[in-house]
Amino acid sequence: MHIGIDFGTSYSAAGTLVDGKLSLIRFGEAAQFRTAVYFPEVVPDPNEFQLTPELEAQLDALLRSSRTQQRQLVAEAQQRGHAFTPRNDADLQRDALRLVRRQWMEEQSRGPTASVAGLRNARFGDEAIEAYLEYGDGNLIESPKSMLGFRLDPQVRKVIVHIATHILEHIRLAAGRQLGAPVHGAVIGRPVKFRSSMGEHGSLQAMEIIREAAGVAGFDEVSFLEEPSAAAMHYHKQLASRQRALIVDIGGGTTDIAYAELGGGEAPRILGSWGLARGGTDLDIGLSLHSFMPLLGSRDTRVPIHHFVEAASVQNLPKQRDFRRHDYKLAPEPYRSRLRALQRLGATTRLNQQAERAKIRLSSDAEFHADLGFLEPGLGIDIHREHLQSAIASFLEQLRALLDEARADLPALPDSLFLTGGSSRSPFLKACVREAFPGIPMVEGDASLGVVSGLAVAASEAAAVAA
Repeated sequence: MHIGIDFGTSYSAAGTLVDGKLSLIRFGEAAQFRTAVYFPEVVPDPNEFQLTPELEAQLDALLRSSRTQQRQLVAEAQQRGHAFTPRNDADLQRDALRLVRRQWMEEQSRGPTASVAGLRNARFGDEAIEAYLEYGDGNLIESPKSMLGFRLDPQVRKVIVHIATHILEHIRLAAGRQLGAPVHGAVIGRPVKFRSSMGEHGSLQAMEIIREAAGVAGFDEVSFLEEPSAAAMHYHKQLASRQRALIVDIGGGTTDIAYAELGGGEAPRILGSWGLARGGTDLDIGLSLHSFMPLLGSRDTRVPIHHFVEAASVQNLPKQRDFRRHDYKLAPEPYRSRLRALQRLGATTRLNQQAERAKIRLSSDAEFHADLGFLEPGLGIDIHREHLQSAIASFLEQLRALLDEARADLPALPDSLFLTGGSSRSPFLKACVREAFPGIPMVEGDASLGVVSGLAVAASEAAAVAA
């Protein structure tokens, strides 16, 4: 059996057609789950410690420092007429070796090699975040899809493949239980452009990682379909007459547009596609930087602005590690204490949750109170809708540019606009799309499940071909 999988930046879902009707896979009580994985910390084995050239250099530096300190202590003791018995070189070397080994173990606990073994006890979705916040240790990976298109050293790539494998296996097993049949084929959605530091090569790498992970997860047949094309296929089924439509899919990590001929009993034809490697997670980061980070000193201290970007970027593991390593002893109060509180495990995740809740609530309400008491008792802020508009201004500019690019490339204006994707609920984003195509009727699809519904149709067709 084949299923369609929307492996999303923020949320993931799956579905297929059963007797011609859409059947969404349930994950607990929900038809989707947050794309987050939690796994416990793994304590490294001290017996695996070996001196590499880099560690030998650290050991030599510590020894030189210890010897210099010893000479200074001897000189000071002689000046004061005190007796001082210096430690022998063997003792200094033994202490230096212990320090290097301890630092190695701490680094191994934080590093990717620890992550691989811990994935056996992985938890997914909101349960992953709750476990991370409850236990106060371990590793939480949010939005792993956003890392697939960046340069990865071999060990980090191995960990990313393992994480993607567990997510896809989680989906396959849930589907098999619900459908009562083994699932070994998948049509997986992909953005027009993955988030990437390597251009088109990053998108190719991302698909290689997903394909590799899917194979390990038990899928024998895997194909990809651009996410706006999947949304177009879903919309296509609703149209009795042939028309040209512009599909705008604003997801958690990417924004994609497709121009297609749909409906009328004929097969859909995708005539063009455009993509932007930004989405709803960028709105969360923008709101965090605009409304929360001033409370931590982003406007009133000499702390570099990139520190606050690191703290807000919960989906970026290297940035999160860098933020937790900064020393804020020179920052003035109350910012020093707040920044140090934000460096505690789980604090940046809580801050991101508040930003996401504010973004969602301000789509319908004029005001939202964000509780930041986990940083300082009584700390909080009232965020107004106009604050959200200011916070996402740069994203709106990029969305307008993408829409303008698509409009300039179109041979003719579309008959309709089909809006989908989790972030399409935002009134600001809806207004941006309407302004780019005034007078064109807009149809709002299922913001969360429009893409996976189209992937389910594609999966059913792939299964028919395979049969």
